[in-house]
Amino acid sequence: MSERTPLLHYRLSASVNESDPQRVVQERGAAAGPAAPGPSRRRQSAQPQKLTTFFGVVIPTLLSMFSVVVFLRIGFVVGQAGLYQAIAMFLVAYLIISMTVLSVCAISTNGALDAGGAYYMISRAMGPEFGGSIGIMFFFANVCGSALFVLGLVEAIIDTFGIQADTAGVGGVRVLPSSYWWALLYGTGILLLCLLVCLVGAHIYAKATFLIFLIVIVVLATIFISFFAVGPHAVPLPQTHANSTVSYANFTGFKLSTLQGNLGPKYTVDYTTGTQMTFATVFAVMFNGCTGIMAGSNMSGDLKNPSYSIPRGTITAVIFTFIIYNLLNVLVACTCDFLLLQKDYSFLRDINLWHPFVTIGIYSSTLSAAMSNLIGASRILYALARDDLFGRVLSPAKRTSRSGNPWVAVLISWFLVQMVLFAGKLNTIAGIVTIFFLLVYAAVDLACLALEWASAPNFRPTFRYFTWYTCVLGIVGCMVMMFLINPIYASASIAFMLLLLLVIHYLSPNSSWGYISQALIFHQVRKYLLMLDVRKDHVKFWRPQILLMVANPRSSTHLISFINDIKKSGLYVLGHVELGDLETLPSDPLQSRYDSWLSLVDRLNIKAFVNLTLADSVRHGVQHLLFISGLGGMRPNTLVLGFYDDCPPKDQLLERQTLSGSSLDILSSGMDPEEVTQFNFPALRGSSEGDGQAKVLLAEEYVAVIADAVKMLKNVALARYFCRFDRAEVLGRRGGLFVDVWPLNLMRPDSSSYVDTCSLFLLQLACVLNMVRAWRKAQLRLFLCVESGHSTRGPEEKLGQLLRKLRIKAAIHTVPWDSVVALHWHKQGGETRETGVQKAGREGLEEEGDFVNSFPSNATRLSDEYLRAANRLVLEQAFPPPAVRFLYLPRPPADTRLYQTYLHQLDVLTRDLGPTLLIHGVTPVTSTDL
Repeated sequence: MSERTPLLHYRLSASVNESDPQRVVQERGAAAGPAAPGPSRRRQSAQPQKLTTFFGVVIPTLLSMFSVVVFLRIGFVVGQAGLYQAIAMFLVAYLIISMTVLSVCAISTNGALDAGGAYYMISRAMGPEFGGSIGIMFFFANVCGSALFVLGLVEAIIDTFGIQADTAGVGGVRVLPSSYWWALLYGTGILLLCLLVCLVGAHIYAKATFLIFLIVIVVLATIFISFFAVGPHAVPLPQTHANSTVSYANFTGFKLSTLQGNLGPKYTVDYTTGTQMTFATVFAVMFNGCTGIMAGSNMSGDLKNPSYSIPRGTITAVIFTFIIYNLLNVLVACTCDFLLLQKDYSFLRDINLWHPFVTIGIYSSTLSAAMSNLIGASRILYALARDDLFGRVLSPAKRTSRSGNPWVAVLISWFLVQMVLFAGKLNTIAGIVTIFFLLVYAAVDLACLALEWASAPNFRPTFRYFTWYTCVLGIVGCMVMMFLINPIYASASIAFMLLLLLVIHYLSPNSSWGYISQALIFHQVRKYLLMLDVRKDHVKFWRPQILLMVANPRSSTHLISFINDIKKSGLYVLGHVELGDLETLPSDPLQSRYDSWLSLVDRLNIKAFVNLTLADSVRHGVQHLLFISGLGGMRPNTLVLGFYDDCPPKDQLLERQTLSGSSLDILSSGMDPEEVTQFNFPALRGSSEGDGQAKVLLAEEYVAVIADAVKMLKNVALARYFCRFDRAEVLGRRGGLFVDVWPLNLMRPDSSSYVDTCSLFLLQLACVLNMVRAWRKAQLRLFLCVESGHSTRGPEEKLGQLLRKLRIKAAIHTVPWDSVVALHWHKQGGETRETGVQKAGREGLEEEGDFVNSFPSNATRLSDEYLRAANRLVLEQAFPPPAVRFLYLPRPPADTRLYQTYLHQLDVLTRDLGPTLLIHGVTPVTSTDL
């Protein structure tokens, strides 16, 4: 097996017809990869001659569409439904299959086809999940169809040679018992004959079908002649359980009274199954005469030029059969009494010029159709196995003979057909076969519709006689007829297909076919992005759209997972800046990194985009990302940075507790620590591999990044100590889960405002976190800092009223902080000691509206003692300890000389606080309006 597979792949690649330029372009690259086989191996793997349009498509399709219906059920349809409804049935059936034929022609002319027929078309158009599930359904349809034709042949044999049959129509030859088990034995023998032909190969089958085709055409000619040449006479009816004596019905010849008697429906009990017939049950039987349109497509792997042969051959066969069926309907209705049509399904034999002609035609056509479905089922199964959609389950079906015949797939198909033969009667499984084929036809129409709607530039079939209207009409027609025939079978088949789709999706097979879903999503997203007008944004529908800057994902998985929780269905972008100059590099170094980043996103099970950029500095890189990230109305409005400190980074990808909290547990997911090396991320600072690496970002540049974001009207959040944050441990903690919010600018105690833009942004983010399912049990604690000399009741009531208006549930805790405020320069008389020049400069830098959230211009007077006191104040309120804190982040100073001071004071203020977000908001994000 392992030796034959490469040879088989080579044969499939090398057998491309040179007249198909697209196939040549696609296949030559693959053929040029491995070394070409030697001359002896080439001779062994030489392909037999490919089939032409007539032999490979027209003949199989004609024989599959004629088969049982034209010889054994054409009278049944007219006798039960009447001429009007019979013609209506064929019109509806051919309308449905014509829409499907148009879709098949469009898909088959859009590129090179390989073995698998409709499965190959659907899977390559719509991806492995949908294609694989429909492929299995099509396989079962062909299996049941083969069994149906075998049972039709058994019925004809018993009717001709069975001991219970009337002797007048068979020349007295009554030698075959006709019980259920005998019929099963006859069917098994016929199926064995089909198996032998199919095991030899498709070309022997093609030669056999040509001979059968000639026989069928001659028989059909004698039938048409017989309607005119044979005079009126009585035809003996076969014995039934309800009628123990031989009775007769009339072949009247062309009579107006006979035609009038056959115009309307006369639904009665089917004498082969004993069930009452209806429009739906008769249509189910009749439609089997139309299900052979895929017979030519199933031979796609054996055709010289599938893209040329399938459209022309299929359309030719469909037109020819439609004309023949309707001519037979009219002739039968004009010449045969309805009793003859209802009680004798083999009446065409009895009215023929020479009775054995029709018998030979029945045997030949049904045998050919059975072989056609059997070989079609085996080709579909082989294609499914070769695509590895179901893992090892179908791997034996990959085995082929030296000539390329998938003999194991043939044997499996034969076995399943044998199981279906236990149903016993043709009309019993006719409805199942019809529903299966209708479902497959609907899938083909859906595939073509999806390709048309996706508007992909590479979808340009040479067959253009279709539109999305024909595809929709085909889908609707198939679905309506499925449920009219049998709602239970239809619902069960659709449920089974969806189950297969989920199984294949769970198995996640790798494929390079392309996914139509991606093309459709792209098409729709582009359309809706154009409709997303930023001028129509409203604060009521604001949501966080976050750009998280990540220096090295190895040390940031905790933070990445936490920020994923506060995005609230908004845009989430992971940004990274790579330092370098593209002009001096041979290629873009970022292209090789994307796969690692996307794999990380999959492993962490987060919903985020990745945006990498190359820049000469981190500051310029962040500016690039803030300018270009997103599209249209979906752009980041919030920048999140890790805190600038000297904490040594840890490789969180190797920590089991980190990964388990992010749905990335190494042990539970079966990923070994060595497997982490698949992430193409650089080593961390301070690691054995990264020793000597220094920070690439200076403190001044870090603060400048924050200042740039504020200038661009982006909200900013600084995340500190999230290296200590374990999401699984925090959410699984027994007892209370708390989120602390400090809405006051602790660096400006001279302003006690709690309702500025920045404070409300803190509240909004905390509320968003609380709305996430995993964080709903968390309690928000809002800390209100007050001085003992002021009344606390007023501010607390005012804040509580605001929370009620904003629909935010939070517990308000009053915190006295006189001892802390006493250490502030403002309370120490600093304002009086400020010179006039200093005061004028501060007022120039701090406009009235920005006073609360700004960094004080004379921040050098903020002593470390005050900041440490404020830090202790926050720590003292940490019982029970919160999972995360939200603190007020003042705007960076306008004077760049104060950047170092700004960063130092933030460091002192937040030291040892645990996971903390310092947040600065610049835009309104809350609304009290309905």
